[in-house]
Amino acid sequence: MGAALDQLLDPSYPGDLGARSMAELREMRAECQAVETGLSLLRRIVQGRLDIVGLERQRRAAGGPAEDLSGLIAQLPDALADRTSGPGRGQLTAVDADVEVPADLAAELEAIAPASSVADPSALDDATLQEVAERLSAFERHVSDQRRELFGRIDALQAEIVRRYRDGEASVDALLG
Repeated sequence: MGAALDQLLDPSYPGDLGARSMAELREMRAECQAVETGLSLLRRIVQGRLDIVGLERQRRAAGGPAEDLSGLIAQLPDALADRTSGPGRGQLTAVDADVEVPADLAAELEAIAPASSVADPSALDDATLQEVAERLSAFERHVSDQRRELFGRIDALQAEIVRRYRDGEASVDALLG
């Protein structure tokens, strides 16, 4: 999927929409949506790791005792609830078993904050914890920027499809026949 993401984010994509058939436009839109769904899932994973690191940093700043993993997990619902609304398109992304996270981005996330280190953030020293938080934040912005670019392409493809129906170049009857 990394290659698909690179292709979809290439400045020349999607090219001349007017020269594309309706089937091509729909296929391109579906591909963009599928890749965006994978990026959305990846972004949620990054945010979860950021929340865990943030909780550990807050605990240290408050001078609290090191907690076992169950104590940290008990705090996660409140930390994750902070992310239930915010900027964005306000749409619920459907996630199913077929969602693919771009492998190169998943590997990059593991290099920044391996699941094993996030499972026990108390084992990280303060400097490492700070570095992980900064790198996760930068990575989350990078993934969000890629999602925004994909939304632009999805919107352009959708606008062309709508335009064709509105201008009579495409017919709903053709879909039903």
